[in-house]
Amino acid sequence: MAGAAAMASLASVAGAWLDLDLHGSTALLPRRLWPSSSGGGGGGAELFPFPLLVWLWPASGVEALRAAWDAARAAAVAPALAAASWFCLALSAMLLADAVFLAAASALARRRRPYRAPGPIIAGPTAEEDGDEEAGRSVGYPMVLVQIPMYNEREVYKLSIGAACGMSWPSDRVIVQVLDDSTDPTVKDLVELECKFWANKGKNVKYEVRNNRKGYKAGALKQGMLYEYVQQCDFVAVFDADFQPEPDFLMRTVPYLVHNPQIGLVQARWEFVNPNEVLMTRIQKMTLDYHFKVEQEAGSSIFGFFGFNGTAGVWRISSIKEAGGWEDRTTVEDMDLAVRAGLKGWKFIYVGDVKVKSELPSNLKAYRRQQHRWTCGAANLFRKMGAEIILTKEVSLWRKLYLIYSFFFIRKVVAHVVPFMLYCVVIPLSVLIPEVTVPVWGVVYIPTTITLLYAIRSPSSIHFIPFWILFENVMSFHRTKATFIGLLELGSVNEWVVTEKLGNSNGTKSEPQILEKPRCRFWDRCTISEILVAIFLFFCATYNLVLGDDFYFVYIYLQAITFLIAGTGFCGTSSSNS
Repeated sequence: MAGAAAMASLASVAGAWLDLDLHGSTALLPRRLWPSSSGGGGGGAELFPFPLLVWLWPASGVEALRAAWDAARAAAVAPALAAASWFCLALSAMLLADAVFLAAASALARRRRPYRAPGPIIAGPTAEEDGDEEAGRSVGYPMVLVQIPMYNEREVYKLSIGAACGMSWPSDRVIVQVLDDSTDPTVKDLVELECKFWANKGKNVKYEVRNNRKGYKAGALKQGMLYEYVQQCDFVAVFDADFQPEPDFLMRTVPYLVHNPQIGLVQARWEFVNPNEVLMTRIQKMTLDYHFKVEQEAGSSIFGFFGFNGTAGVWRISSIKEAGGWEDRTTVEDMDLAVRAGLKGWKFIYVGDVKVKSELPSNLKAYRRQQHRWTCGAANLFRKMGAEIILTKEVSLWRKLYLIYSFFFIRKVVAHVVPFMLYCVVIPLSVLIPEVTVPVWGVVYIPTTITLLYAIRSPSSIHFIPFWILFENVMSFHRTKATFIGLLELGSVNEWVVTEKLGNSNGTKSEPQILEKPRCRFWDRCTISEILVAIFLFFCATYNLVLGDDFYFVYIYLQAITFLIAGTGFCGTSSSNS
């Protein structure tokens, strides 16, 4: 209600100062429209977008400014905006075509999946011969390494270590390796004590630390593979510190690798412990559900390739070695390894019915940083590997096209840039430049179709679609910046900030909350760039409301309010438990 009242107040104020007229050379009197430069009456194409200046300048000065604006608009502004509009519309059409293709491929995925789930691994006949019951039960089970990289994970370290040690796999055929890069000595001591606790219970747990954080997560995983005891392992499962695999995780994933020697990676689906904590986590769940149910499923069934999600997956160690091991040249070391392994001919399989619990970031600042890292890293990897993908001779042309066009260009560049540029820049600007008209199919039909393709895979969340659209457009602002930083390799291209985890394993809030009142000072939680975008959108919406002949102002006002809510910190939780 407060937001509606503020919007109505802004509209009335704007209407007051837009309803101005000018008579004589110096007098300033109310009037709504400016006359055209040819002397005709005011028309939709002759509106002057800065009527407030009549309060500040004499008539002659404002007339000169209006004439300069008309000339600049006709010569440069309108053509440039029209070109930007059609460029964004073309990219939107490409995005729609890719979304339709992925939706169709994922819908047929179960019929096309080339690798059926093999039966469970069965102990060999040597159990009785050996006379050792435990050894007999482990015959036939490959040696598996479980890696858990962590950094100051005070809230969640027990969850991941306990879940990994609780998996159903012969204890003499699995090594749990905790790679602790923590800089907090208290946290390091706690993690080490937890590892000793499970070691005393008979689990094979290795606690490993480094004297530096070179390469961050990739550096820790790479260092972890160099230990002598790893040489006896055939496969490696990777879990982030907030992931909690079910006891049967290895039983349901490793058999794919055992019985299909061409498979290099088995990826499980993420499940979330706190999707209803706030509205922001609910929206994240919708986005990630689409990623797994559509993008990963389609890539697995059609091409045998998708991006490794960095956790909740099992790799064949020989495929990692053939691909060159972990690299820290970008902030998406998981995708980097997957692309290099895919170019070596290894196949990947996504197993959507195997789910691993994890935590969604409920703090907006933490979520922004996570999205910056993922988006910037993917764009930077595209820059670094584009030529290599084209020149490689070990994969088919069809797979190269999929990697370059669909996987990288459409989903890692276009999908991030178009929502902000078209719906938060081009369309709002078009209400100020009447010569430019965005066709209805670009404003309504394409985004509606794409939205339905997203929503159909999360039917229980369909009532959150309006919030999802508005919030994702806000995040597309940050993803657009991150995309260009990655493509151009600008200053923060390798910025790595670990996503904050709160250890919320119960999802304490049963109903999603739209707004959360922050506890910190107002200026500490503000994001100036988002507030500036909100001001721009409020101006465009008000101008359209007072002088326009369409209803774009309805959407633009809603988008402006969303930017303002995010920019002032009234979104997500306000603080961590730490």
